[in-house]
Amino acid sequence: MAISELPNSRTEEDGSAVLRVLSYNVRSMRDDEDALARVIRACDPDLVFVQEAPRFFRWRKHAARLAAKSELVMLSGGATAAGPMLLCSLRATVERTEDVLLPLTPGLHRRGLATAVVRFARARVGLISCHLSLRKDERYAQAGMVLDRVAALGTPYTLVGGDLNERPEGPAFRRLANELRDGWETSPWGGAYTSTPADPHQRIDAILATPGVEFLGCGVPTDLDPADLRAATDHLPVLAAVRLPAGP
Repeated sequence: MAISELPNSRTEEDGSAVLRVLSYNVRSMRDDEDALARVIRACDPDLVFVQEAPRFFRWRKHAARLAAKSELVMLSGGATAAGPMLLCSLRATVERTEDVLLPLTPGLHRRGLATAVVRFARARVGLISCHLSLRKDERYAQAGMVLDRVAALGTPYTLVGGDLNERPEGPAFRRLANELRDGWETSPWGGAYTSTPADPHQRIDAILATPGVEFLGCGVPTDLDPADLRAATDHLPVLAAVRLPAGP
């Protein structure tokens, strides 16, 4: 479905905020960087939950370049969160950020969380970008750690975007969706499958939110340039429009 069918970002008269939110695994920007930036710009997001951001030599330079090409700014994460990263538009007022490293299992990749608390107009929201383990038991434990971090942020509402490395029927995905609202299940829009661009056949990426966040649509945009999607990375992006209530 066309991106134009989703509501545009705006601030309502009561101080609530409508946002476009994107979750995207960018495979360390090893592919076509310009195609990646074109996909992000076409989605016109206020927030981007990135997975597999650059983590090694001059990673900050590469991440900043992606933000600039996408007409956004870096918020948190990258190598300091072992891959997850947050980007935002200038609409966001930043309250605080924190990069969290999760326990390391010997022989497996280090995992982490990029987190932040921001405001849009009178709406205050916590943000978590995550990329869960390839190993089932570790992935389930990390889902619990994501929920712990949601509680620790202390915000009235929280958005979580991530590559969960698991389909919705899996135990880690279910653990998250039992406490958070799965955007696709709540308000399906566009396509469901996020892996792979050449052969979409599974939904392993998601945007989730705490109760009170209203999903106005969530899924994979179907009107993006297929060549750009294939060239950009090995995942498809998940785009959601949400409404955040105004705070007290």
